[in-house]
Amino acid sequence: MEYVFGALGGVVALLVLEFGVLLLMAGGNTKRLGTAWGAFRAVLGDPAKADKIHAVLNPPPPEPPKPVKRSGEPLRLLSLLQREGRVVDFLLEDISQASDDQVGAGVRELHRKAQTVLKDHLVFEPVLPHQEGDKVDVPAGFDPSAIRVTGNVTGQPPFKGTLQHHGWRVKDFKLPAPPEGQDEFVIAPAEVELP
Repeated sequence: MEYVFGALGGVVALLVLEFGVLLLMAGGNTKRLGTAWGAFRAVLGDPAKADKIHAVLNPPPPEPPKPVKRSGEPLRLLSLLQREGRVVDFLLEDISQASDDQVGAGVRELHRKAQTVLKDHLVFEPVLPHQEGDKVDVPAGFDPSAIRVTGNVTGQPPFKGTLQHHGWRVKDFKLPAPPEGQDEFVIAPAEVELP
């Protein structure tokens, strides 16, 4: 009989020890231990719950991020400048060996055509409606993307200074959408002349 009580005492001691270990794993939180015990019993008794808990414990790896399809809309004006005035060709050409007269002759035509594109597709207005050289006030809380303060900048606004450039703001624009299916990242198509 003592043997039975000894064995029974050993089993009880093991159960108490196991409960203590589980309680330690639960951070001393008996509610979490109860939830774990309930989940254990639910998994043993219900295959659907077992599948759900397995999915929670072993989530599939995250899908790799899909590449973002960038818009070619910002390139439309550049495309117009290239089509009408060959601006990209001019800017990417090596003109270091060209004479000032050659560069000047090329720039005059480029300037005329590029100016036409800008005037046809953008509506500009000055950021500050004053003449260069006028004395102007820069108020407190000014927008630093619209007004750049240079020179001896100390203290806090308001500032008083001399307008060096009135700045430009695009008030409106009208850029045509490309034809359906056209690659907007092609600024100028390659040209092939057939014999």
